[in-house]
Amino acid sequence: MRCRASRDADPPRQDGDRKAHTATASSSFVFARFGILSPSQASLNAIAIALNILSSVGIVLANKWVFAREGFSFGTLLTVIHFVVTFVGLEICARYGLFVRKRIPVRQVAGLCLVFSAFVVLTNLSLQYNSVGFYQMAKVLTTPFIVVVQTIFYGMSFSLRVKAALTVTCVGVGISSASDVQVNVLGTVFALAGVAAAGLYQIWVGTRQKELGVDSFQLLYYQAPISAMMLLFLVPVLDDMGKLSKFEWTASAITSILISASLAFFVNLSTFLIIGKTSAVTYNVVGHFKLCVVVILGFIIFLDPLVWKNALGIAIALAGVFWYSYIKLNNQA
Repeated sequence: MRCRASRDADPPRQDGDRKAHTATASSSFVFARFGILSPSQASLNAIAIALNILSSVGIVLANKWVFAREGFSFGTLLTVIHFVVTFVGLEICARYGLFVRKRIPVRQVAGLCLVFSAFVVLTNLSLQYNSVGFYQMAKVLTTPFIVVVQTIFYGMSFSLRVKAALTVTCVGVGISSASDVQVNVLGTVFALAGVAAAGLYQIWVGTRQKELGVDSFQLLYYQAPISAMMLLFLVPVLDDMGKLSKFEWTASAITSILISASLAFFVNLSTFLIIGKTSAVTYNVVGHFKLCVVVILGFIIFLDPLVWKNALGIAIALAGVFWYSYIKLNNQA
């Protein structure tokens, strides 16, 4: 299968949507394993994006249930469980021949794991010192951060149309999130540091696959257990150990946590697939679309109050998402 560079990049520089051959080969092998005709690269991307959206929306709902109904309010420990289950899921995939394990020196993925752990810590601190509205607005900055870093340090170029579509998307998300915004110096530092950690993690998920010559399955197979071990040491610092020691591990709670963790497997894997086959920027656009879907479902399922500003922001964000998608589809034509 031939890999093509994205057309919205100005040659000879690229916008990061170069497809990793190893990731494509692995995905095609999965289909062949079950006797299914291997789809095109565009179809594989669409499948990964659809899987990411469905599993991400599912995990948001599952985590709400875990936190609110089961009283398991230990975010760091839950993330550790997510990565442990992700590793177990990948081990099962490997044993069934869905991908081939490839030995990767730990030092080659240590930076990726460290920046993810930093992201988790900074996210917790940002939520602790900032209002939810400011936290959500700060997250929007991840997209322009990635564009700037990839332009300056990775020699990538983004067309004016792509930049315009990303701007519309970010503005829409910002408008929909601009409620209860309270700013303080320490909270702002944590929020911006969290943006940098999230951006670097997403960039490195893509670059490490290319640099190490591995696919999404192979890289996540190493990253998941190492990140789980790193975060395990942070559980006593970030989670309330007093409440955790008194938590009742009922069958209902364990089932809910395992459902959340199972969905996390698909979220993590599809995230690596999307970034590996497209780019960190495209993954961010998918993330903005997921936020819109979650907000809309909140109106429908949880009967959240419909505020005109939120509705306007969602409409603008969706317009930006569809514009970006239209540009990318035209580039693939």
